[in-house]
Amino acid sequence: MTTVYLIPTIISEDAINTIPNYIITAIRDSKVIFAEDERTARRFLKSIDSTIVIDHFEWHTIHKVETEQIIHFKSAIKSNKNIAIISEAGCPGIADPGQILISVAQEMGCLIKPLVGPNSILLALMASGMNGQNFEFVGYLPIDNVDRIKKIKEIEASSGRNNSTKIFIETPYRNNQLVECLLKNCNGSTKLCIGKNITGVNESIVTKSIKDWKLNQPELHKVPAIFLIHAY
Repeated sequence: MTTVYLIPTIISEDAINTIPNYIITAIRDSKVIFAEDERTARRFLKSIDSTIVIDHFEWHTIHKVETEQIIHFKSAIKSNKNIAIISEAGCPGIADPGQILISVAQEMGCLIKPLVGPNSILLALMASGMNGQNFEFVGYLPIDNVDRIKKIKEIEASSGRNNSTKIFIETPYRNNQLVECLLKNCNGSTKLCIGKNITGVNESIVTKSIKDWKLNQPELHKVPAIFLIHAY
């Protein structure tokens, strides 16, 4: 039976220590690698074990999992070759195109091994002090300002109605615009958690009310960040 290993990667370049040693064993047990970005995946493997011979693997790039990649994936399974799936950052299948390949592996009866590693969604939630019993990751908010404001009001209302935490992300160069939009359109009592550079040397995960954030708006331009809100 083919084993499909779901390989976690670092979410901060200076955080190799967040990757458990047993990841190396799983990589060495694999013959085929499907990576969201082959170049960074190669660099990652060399950083965790310099003795790994990168070119001994059969490499495929996921590219949002086009039909051709699914064909290659099914072929590797039928050939009984163990497979590693590597995300660009964090854990495969979580806010990640690898989930489509994992669905195929489930349909074909593979042994699927999710391996422990850093995930900014869960790490931020753990440190936020917000509701960890009832939460939702809503991905990216709309880029259009009108649509974004509408979405923010929707998730804030849902949070208050259901006593739930809402988690979302943004492209780093638009972080400041997102924060400004949150501060202008959320209620003053709503809690906002901002996690930045998670697992990195400059990590910060801070929860304040919207009212308090307005007193000291953070500078997040091009800083990896994740956002959580909980309305009261």
